[in-house]
Amino acid sequence: MIPRLCASLLALALTCPMALAQSAVSPTLELELNAVQPADAGCRVSFLATNHLGGQLDRAAIELALFDKAGAIDRLVTLDFKNLSPGKTKVLQFQLPGLSCDNLSRLLINDITACEGAIAPASACLDALVPSTRLDISFGI
Repeated sequence: MIPRLCASLLALALTCPMALAQSAVSPTLELELNAVQPADAGCRVSFLATNHLGGQLDRAAIELALFDKAGAIDRLVTLDFKNLSPGKTKVLQFQLPGLSCDNLSRLLINDITACEGAIAPASACLDALVPSTRLDISFGI
């Protein structure tokens, strides 16, 4: 009886730290600027988005300010990332007409214009946003 009790207590002691570590992880919405490529009369911008908010996102839209190499704002655009399933990484590409990829130096997340789904509060998208980039183009909040 005592060896079985000791084994149970040992198993519980070993699993508690893992459970606590998992519950301490903050929810995130990861957004990686992955590529820019010249396209017909503009630039194709590619992102990887991963929803770690703990629920389905039915719609996420992000307003970006695009800066040229001189540091001037070229334009504001709103990109609709549509639905993002929990835990799944999604590739999204956007065609930006009239934009020179070579002249793009910075993308600033100006605002989240839509954050709808099984998450609360609606501000969770902006609060949990984790931007990153693989390019020599600055990308952040």
